[in-house]
Amino acid sequence: MTALGDDMMGIAANLQDAINYAQDCKIALFDAQLQDGITGTTIGAALAQSGATVLFMTANPDLLGEGVPGTLGVISKPIFDLELVAVIQIAADFRSGADVFAPERFNRLAS
Repeated sequence: MTALGDDMMGIAANLQDAINYAQDCKIALFDAQLQDGITGTTIGAALAQSGATVLFMTANPDLLGEGVPGTLGVISKPIFDLELVAVIQIAADFRSGADVFAPERFNRLAS
């Protein structure tokens, strides 16, 4: 992320870690399932409601159902480095109001 002009705040492995980072978060990449269970959807919805741009990266996209309100979308893992860079750019472009071009494996979810 630093190469794209952003600073990474940290890795939130569970709900409490995410709460600790949430206040200053602008873009969040989340898995649906964290160390403490399927809490990624709860965290994602809360961050989106607070104004963050939220994307899910998960091996289990079915856990997201029809989507999580306010979030941008999902890309299935495994994800390659260049895809990750593209997804981060999508989030930044979306956040700035620009049109976004998504990689083939990126799915925009209903929100």
